[in-house]
Order: sequence, then C-alpha cells, then structure tokens
Amino acid sequence: MTDLSPINAFLSCPTPSAWVDWALENEELMLIDHANCEKKAAATAMNLMYRYVDKTELLKKMSQLAREELLHFEQVVTLMQEKGIAYTHISSSRYASSLREHMHTHEPAKLVDTLIVGAFVEARSCERFAKIAPKLDEKLQRFYGSLLRSECRHFEDYLTLARLYQDADISERIAFFAKKEAELIVTPDEEFRFHSGVPA
Repeated sequence: MTDLSPINAFLSCPTPSAWVDWALENEELMLIDHANCEKKAAATAMNLMYRYVDKTELLKKMSQLAREELLHFEQVVTLMQEKGIAYTHISSSRYASSLREHMHTHEPAKLVDTLIVGAFVEARSCERFAKIAPKLDEKLQRFYGSLLRSECRHFEDYLTLARLYQDADISERIAFFAKKEAELIVTPDEEFRFHSGVPA
C-alpha cells in the first residue's frame, strides 16, 4: 500500500467530490486526457534533459521518469483499445499552463520553479488516481492503483531536484504554487479534464 500522506500534506486541498462525480460521468474523456498527461509528462522530462545537460542528477532522474511515463502512456492506450475508445485530439486543460504563468524566467529560479510545478502535477495525479480508483471497474481500479507508487516517486524526485538546485529555502515558493494550484482545483471549469477544477 502506497503511503499518500506526503502527497496529501504537500497539496493544499483534496480533490472535490464534484470532480470525482464528473470523472465517472466522463470515463472515456478521462482516459484520453490521462494518455495525453502521460505523454506530456514524458516530454517535460525529455525537455529538461535537453535544456540542462550539465546537471547529472537531473539527467538520471528525468531519464527514468520519461521511460516510466511512456510506459504508462502505452498502458493507457492499450486499455482504451480494449474498451473501444478512440484516441482523439482534445484541448489541454488550463491546469499546467496556468501554473507555468507564474514561473520565473531567469535561472536558476526558472529551473527550480519548473521542478516545483512538476512536483504539483505529479502529486495531484497521484491523489486523483487514489480518489477515483475505488469507483472504477476492476481492471481500471488495478491499473490506477499500480500507478500510485511511481507517481508518488516522481513527485518526490521533482521536489528533491528543486531543493538540490536552489541554495535558499524553497518553502515560500512551494507555498506560493500550492495556493495557485488549489485555486485551479476548486474553481469551476467549462470542460472536464484529468486536472480540471469542478464543473461550472
């Protein structure tokens, strides 16, 4: 059993039950967007590896993360095929782009902010997997349950790297993004996505 207490302590609010209900009404959309999220997570890790070639710890952790996220992407697509769900294009949620709007543009603060945002994305994903899994069919329940350990580790990896590459205490910066992240989770959204807020 994966210990989610660090995740729950890191996030400023739990996922509202209104989102869970919305997800259950939109399982097909949830799986499509989940696949997109895994693909984007792998791309983010690869982009960091290309941008920061001199940071050995980052290269090692992001290489492992990218491989795992691509494996998860393949697994989601396979599940979709089994359910007869076509992998179609859908628009991105406001979630990650809204968090990125608040990132610094100068180094090393830009890298640290990128890693903190990455930690929030992974933490929220993990929290939502745990929240939705018990309400899904047995196969999806097992799959989402199996993702918890790796997603929890990804959150910890991002946070460890953020602290490694910033000499100063990053707790204030984490608190800043925690507030922004919570606002996105509890405020209304027009379209359902895996990281959307509550129904408008």
